[in-house]
This record gives sequence, C-alpha cells and structure tokens, in this order.
Amino acid sequence: MNFQQLRIIRETVRQNFNLTEVANALYASQSGVSKHIKDLEDELGLELFIRKGKRFLGLTDPGKELLVIVERMLLDAANIRRLAEQFSQRDEGQLTIATTHTQARYALPRVVTAFKAAFPKVHLVLHQASPSELVRLLQEGEADIGIATEAVADVPELVSFPYYSWHHAVIAPPAHPLHQGPLTLEALADYPLITYHHGFTGRTRIDRTFADAGLNADIVMAALDADVIKAYVELGLGVGIIASMAIDPKRDAHLPVVAGEPLFGYHTARIAVRRGHYLRSYAYRFIELCADVLDEATVKQALSPVTQE
Repeated sequence: MNFQQLRIIRETVRQNFNLTEVANALYASQSGVSKHIKDLEDELGLELFIRKGKRFLGLTDPGKELLVIVERMLLDAANIRRLAEQFSQRDEGQLTIATTHTQARYALPRVVTAFKAAFPKVHLVLHQASPSELVRLLQEGEADIGIATEAVADVPELVSFPYYSWHHAVIAPPAHPLHQGPLTLEALADYPLITYHHGFTGRTRIDRTFADAGLNADIVMAALDADVIKAYVELGLGVGIIASMAIDPKRDAHLPVVAGEPLFGYHTARIAVRRGHYLRSYAYRFIELCADVLDEATVKQALSPVTQE
C-alpha cells in the first residue's frame, strides 16, 4: 500500500469514477491508474469498486469505508507537511481564503490589509467562490479558511465561528414613493425588485419571507454583486435589496436606504475551517484579525477531538 494508491482511490470518487479524468488529474497514465487500483485490491483481498465491464460505477461497501480512512490519512499527510513548514518557515508560506464576493468586497479589505502588514512574506490567496464551492474547497483541503453566510454551518466536517451580523437594506432613488414610508413587505411587493442570485447573500431568506407573507415578489433581476444591483437601481429598473455592509453612505448618497426595520431578519457571516486541517500560526492570526474573540486558543479548542464528541 502506498500514498499514490490512496490518492487514486480519492480522485476516482472525485472524478465520478472516470479513470481517464483521474489519470489527467494526477498526471498519470490510465493503465497505471488501473494497475494501482488492482494491486491495492489484490493486497487487501477486497473489491473496492462496483464494475460493469471496464467501467467503474461506484464504491462497494468496503470501498466506502476505506474512502473515509483514505481521506483521513491524506489529510494527516498534508498536515505533516504544514507542521514542518510551521517550524522551518514560521512567517512564510501560503494562506488560501475561500470566500464569497460580498465578504471579499466589503468585509475583508481591512483584515487583508492588516494581515499583509503583519506577514509580508505570506502569499495570501483570496479564492472567490459560491457557498457550495467554498464548502468543497474546504473539504478537499484546497482552502485553509472559508468565510460565508450560507452553507458552512450545516456541514459536519467543518467547524464554524460567528464573524459578524448583518441584514438586508432596501435602496431606491431619492424621489421614489417608498421613501414616504412606512416600509412594509406589502409596499415593497408593489415594485419590481433587484437583489441577489439564488444561493447568495441571504436570497433564500428574502424569498421565504415574501412567501410566508403570501406575497409574490416581482424580482426582475438577480446579481452576485451589490454594485451591479446598485447600478440597475440607479437606472430605474427596480428597487434594490442588498446587504447592509455593501452600503457606503457617502458613495451611495444618490441611492438612500429606505427607512424602516429590517424586513428579512438578521444574518450571521461565519468563519469556517475543516476539522483536522492543520493551520499555520498565521492562519490563526488571520481569524483573530476578523474577530478578536477568536484567538488561537479558542479556535484550537473548538477544533480539538474532545470538542467534536
């Protein structure tokens, strides 16, 4: 048994059992991939894959149990490398942050600026992703830290921490009738709306709030970016519903917020780390720069096996 065989088992599942894609991903030949799998099955005396001719269709029951161990072993192997780097190159290396556009654009600039000042030799990578892609990047070890509102709190492999609270605000040109108040869901539903795409920045809560009130929201445009929403509100195509942190009172003075209580409740942006993923000391510092209550000891305690039980 060797690590290349374990990588092939994991990659076969990731590539939906397509051995050509597995070979491409691992820079190997397809015949070599097939031989590694057969050698491992012969060594274990088990069939790991369900086959139809030469095609792989899925994992057998032993294969499913083996995959859990393989994932853990490869994670620990990567952790050993990070541990060595931690002590040999304490303030050098790479930190990959997977985050949504909203967090990257509005919440993280201050944190990134402070982090780069403190760790100029660390290569900081900001990977903009959807919430579901962000979870995948964390699970597969391609990102060290994830920051998002959606998805991360419900994944057992991840530990997440509250970052900050936010709400949706309604914006409209100064002369718009909504500014005459009061702001209600019923009043808002009378106008075409521009807001976020499904699955991003609390859109699910917006849809559910209208549905629970028995109202049909006329959402004429959806975008990933609050600045795009603002641009089309300014053109008069509709009323905007955007995240509160995306509003700059000076820069956006031409699109004032409609006064009133938040109609869609409050949300919590969260910082997530995969359980078992070894973090370098500067990664803990990045988290602490986001939220000073999340010091290294606090995060380590939450990630410890005792806490997980």
